[in-house]
Amino acid sequence: MYRFSKKKKAKKKIRENYGKLKDEDFSFELIRRYYDRNNAEKCSQDVSEKVCGDLNFEDLFKYVDRTVSPVGQQYMYNRMRKVPEGANYFSDFEYLVSEFQKQEPYRTKIHYELNKLKNADSYYLCDLFQSDQVKPPKWLGLAYVLSLTNILSLILIIFTPQYVLLFLFLTIVNTVLHYSNKKNVFTYLYSFPQLSVLSDVSYRMITKKYIQHTNKIPYRSVTRLRKIQKKLWVFNVSKILQGDPTGLIYAIFELLKIVFLVEPIALFRSLKRIEIHKTDLQEVFEFMGSIEMALSVSSLRYGLPYYCIPEFISPKKEMRFKDIYVPIITSCVSNTLDISKKSILITGSNMSGKTTFMRIVGMNSLMAQTLNTCFAREYTAPWLHIYSAILRNDDLMNSKSFYMEEVLSIKEMIDKSMAGKPHLFLLDEIFKGTNTIERISGGKAVLSWLNRGLNIVFISTHDIELPDLLKEEYNLYHFSEEVQEHTISFDYKIKEGILKSRNAIKILEINGYPKSLVEEARQLSYKFDSRRFSV
Repeated sequence: MYRFSKKKKAKKKIRENYGKLKDEDFSFELIRRYYDRNNAEKCSQDVSEKVCGDLNFEDLFKYVDRTVSPVGQQYMYNRMRKVPEGANYFSDFEYLVSEFQKQEPYRTKIHYELNKLKNADSYYLCDLFQSDQVKPPKWLGLAYVLSLTNILSLILIIFTPQYVLLFLFLTIVNTVLHYSNKKNVFTYLYSFPQLSVLSDVSYRMITKKYIQHTNKIPYRSVTRLRKIQKKLWVFNVSKILQGDPTGLIYAIFELLKIVFLVEPIALFRSLKRIEIHKTDLQEVFEFMGSIEMALSVSSLRYGLPYYCIPEFISPKKEMRFKDIYVPIITSCVSNTLDISKKSILITGSNMSGKTTFMRIVGMNSLMAQTLNTCFAREYTAPWLHIYSAILRNDDLMNSKSFYMEEVLSIKEMIDKSMAGKPHLFLLDEIFKGTNTIERISGGKAVLSWLNRGLNIVFISTHDIELPDLLKEEYNLYHFSEEVQEHTISFDYKIKEGILKSRNAIKILEINGYPKSLVEEARQLSYKFDSRRFSV
């Protein structure tokens, strides 16, 4: 009766939390553990640390992640960094998302099962198939002999009590070997018990009606995993008995493991079996992760004010979106744009929203290609490879300046741009770290180069010369502000054309800079403008 009541309460909580943000801490060191060593997976693009930083990837992930267990969380993180090779990936995925959205009792049952993998120790499951196993000690063969001999000595004690001396001697030897092997046991202390849980949950999962309709059910791998599970009983029992309030039963079990060297023998037999079936273990891990990711996306979509499933078109220089936004920005203002044959150059005042808008476009392009979900009413684009140069910081550890860091980022874009595939290039204030003449001339040359072929470029700039130099290759847009006597307000809406006004000096005035200083700055700006226009 108690178990039934507890289960009922758990399911009620699951239903109440559907569509809501997770209320927990995010340890990205553990979350990305699977991704960091997943080097063999084929993908369209492995999103770089640079792009992740520019697009505030961790904040985005915190919002979209509604997974249940570390397995699902690690899988989803990996999928959002390793972009799949085309939209065909989404057929089974969308089927599951749709069923989770429609079938509440079914969804809750799946969620309840996945809750059993919620233990933080599940973060270490990926180690079992991604890391090299611990090498067995040279004395492992002797352990079998010592274990058998101790069993025989116990039997002989019944008939000849003097064999107790042999038993005590062997027990002392076994104690030394048992504890010398403890460091190897600790390596798998977290993952082994969770492997058993993974085996149980995956076995129940492949029997579920709607999951059976998908094309990638690893029946054979799940069966093999259950055979491995049976060999882990020693570690599962040890984990359970650690919670013994008196410690007596745990101490007795530990003594038995010492006398018969059960632990080292069981450990390396299990590792041998796991080594043989690493591929099966990874397949089950990814199968469970894919189910959780579909469940997470169904919850995400339910909690959004609106969203769309992206429409992917054949490779061409086109991109359209309607009312695009990101929910991680409070009261985010949406924007609409239709791009065809030309890239986009954006001018605008300080704080008007140019950089944020480009981030929103980048985040949604990434979401479209990894989770088949966009924060927009409509999104249409080809499959894009995303590269960016937005955040620029001096790299003191590597002695890189703003300018050199940007040069290297843009050089990567230039190299990628010649691949003949559609790319999305996001650049903010190109070559900001150098002088005006070389910034404008170098910027124009780079932007013309990147705009070739099927590439779509978004560039924001304060340089009033660039729009004139690039107006044949780029469509011109701007963000603007409304200046009042003591305030400046922004509507964050993108508009056609270039911005004619500027606000930097006005912001100095509003924030209490001395009047003479502000007036001098204003007079100098007029003088520089007249020189530019006279040239």
